[in-house]
Amino acid sequence: MMHDANEPDARRPAPTGRPTRVMLFTDTLADVNGVSRFIQDVAIRSRETGRDLEIVTSTRLECPGGANIRNFKPVFAMAMPRYENLELALPPLLTMLRHVGRARPDVVHVSTPGPVGCAGWLAARKFKIPVMGVYHTDFPAYVDNLFDDHALTELTSWFMRRFYRRFATIFTRSADYAGSLETLGMNPDRLVRLRPGFNKDSFHTRFRDESVWDTHGIDRDSFKVIFCGRISVEKGLELITDIWKRVEKRCDERGIKAELIIVGDGPYRETMSRALVKHRAHFLGFRYGQELSTLYASSDLFAFPSTTDTLGQVVMEAQGCGIPVLATDQGGPKEVIRDGVTGLVLPADDQKAWIDAIAALACDEPRRRSMGVEARAFMEGFGIGDSFEHFWDVHERARKRPSRGEAPEMGETRAEPAAV
Repeated sequence: MMHDANEPDARRPAPTGRPTRVMLFTDTLADVNGVSRFIQDVAIRSRETGRDLEIVTSTRLECPGGANIRNFKPVFAMAMPRYENLELALPPLLTMLRHVGRARPDVVHVSTPGPVGCAGWLAARKFKIPVMGVYHTDFPAYVDNLFDDHALTELTSWFMRRFYRRFATIFTRSADYAGSLETLGMNPDRLVRLRPGFNKDSFHTRFRDESVWDTHGIDRDSFKVIFCGRISVEKGLELITDIWKRVEKRCDERGIKAELIIVGDGPYRETMSRALVKHRAHFLGFRYGQELSTLYASSDLFAFPSTTDTLGQVVMEAQGCGIPVLATDQGGPKEVIRDGVTGLVLPADDQKAWIDAIAALACDEPRRRSMGVEARAFMEGFGIGDSFEHFWDVHERARKRPSRGEAPEMGETRAEPAAV
């Protein structure tokens, strides 16, 4: 069972007389990914509701604006190995620690287990501040997919256990990953499923505009399957590469022109584009804001074959734009899909099932449209506002029950589970 337990500490009474102050540390804020968009939405929502939340990061990249965003100049930064479009930055640790000492937040939130996240972790320990965070990314699974090295995967798992051991609360993005975290050795009493949410006004059916395809030399009348995310093997894109030629052939036999739209970038892009160079696959690179919403809303089907995503923000965004989604039966995305109603949940290792599903929906426009309508209606219940209020409520409770910076051992403290 998932809980939000915190261990009281009489040596540090809870502050009174002012609103709760939270400082969130993240290594990803200026990057193009679902985690960054979620944190940016949280930052905006906190300003709109008058909550005292400061986002702390360290990057050379251009960060979004906002009075509650603080970007410390990195001591050192470089492109991340195998992910040249991502940055690995070492923050100015002592400067950050002094900043935390002056601000004295009531709760430290660590969003990522990278160098900036580690700085937040150290600050919470030094100043005896309750620390919590979100398990956004399944790094052991990523390492396993990228390097196929059991020893390296085990080392990553060991680090994750050590890193999260002192967290008073660990948010998990899905129930599926709560089980994975327990297997990894996390105390189930400290796990809280964060209510899923996205900016449902920014990703909406009203952005549908088929003229967007003219810019990219894509036929307005074709059947379009879209993917958005990091173009890497851990996103399951080898499956799409393997099946697309057969999907295209089957659609051609039925008089349907099928086109594959890939939004994003990553280390697998060159391999994938080379394999599909003659098979109507279009690689659009990074797309942002309203243009991204328009690409979603003007497509026919969203395919997301990842088996390593803890939630899949893009799955909610695509449904919010009124298109059905195909996702695997592994990981978090299946939990924000109504199987057979707003999309389909398919076996991750069954290529035939994916081919059959895509080809069937290509030939059934009424069903696609019905699923798209249902998808948008379903996503009405996943607004970022409700997600943020749940996020903030758990932090408020941590302030009332401050900890020594170390989580209770298994079975030591138990609290009522937060609403999901």
